[in-house]
Amino acid sequence: MGRSRNTRRGRAAVEAVVEDVDGGRAELVPDRERPRAWTLLIDGAPQSHVDLDDPAHLSFEYQRRIGHVIDLVAPPGRPVHAVHLGGGAFTLARYVAATRPRSTQQVVERDAGLVQLVRRELPLDPGARIRVRSTDARAGLAKVPDGWADLVVADVFGGARTPAHLTSAEFLDEVRRALAPGGVYVANIADGPPLAHLRGQIATAAARFPELALVADPVVLRGRRFGNAVLVAADHPLPVAELTRRAASDPHSARVEDGRALRDFTGGAAPVTDAAAVDSPAPPDSVFR
Repeated sequence: MGRSRNTRRGRAAVEAVVEDVDGGRAELVPDRERPRAWTLLIDGAPQSHVDLDDPAHLSFEYQRRIGHVIDLVAPPGRPVHAVHLGGGAFTLARYVAATRPRSTQQVVERDAGLVQLVRRELPLDPGARIRVRSTDARAGLAKVPDGWADLVVADVFGGARTPAHLTSAEFLDEVRRALAPGGVYVANIADGPPLAHLRGQIATAAARFPELALVADPVVLRGRRFGNAVLVAADHPLPVAELTRRAASDPHSARVEDGRALRDFTGGAAPVTDAAAVDSPAPPDSVFR
């Protein structure tokens, strides 16, 4: 395992941490605008941003959109049981701990080397009820007791692609099993033109959940560039009006689709099964330049 530090005067004398982890070359790059904030990159692809002084700050657009869902999953401040599939730098688990104290959370992150790096360099609040499992996301989800989770967040990328076995209807059956009555599933989905993967993921979720909403940049929804979309699913009506208001007022405003408009958006795509599932598409090189 390789590790290097570059230092300079000021800013805690730490410039960057670079280390080989199971999934590639991890870099923790300091945020010049925030004294104790860092961006995690894996093989050059941004994965997470964490501000240790302000864990409620969400820098990435898609994480802010998931943050809106977290804010609306229960009354403000109420503790929840949350499962995070994909850990990165534990940004969203830190957000839940900051905004919903006394929440109990499980983070499932396959990359044990990455978990060690993040725990060492960006330690979790010892008072936060966050358990981290270093195992495959679907295997970790299978260990969650039936009906335990108020919230399941899927943000899993091997490199810059979501593994195939986390895109299927059978995977969503496991999500449904783990969710409590009234629970919410939210997933980060990355795709670009012609949006075949995104349409298939919406169709798959629609085959397992009666209520869906999608939050994304209108440019991404029009298939004009590669980007992230946040899919929200539940067995009960979603707070679409408030989610729409929050998404529209975000620094990078997003559109919310639901109901018939979202069904029409799938264009007749078929639900994905384990037998037919493939990894999400790789982003073009220009995305990270």
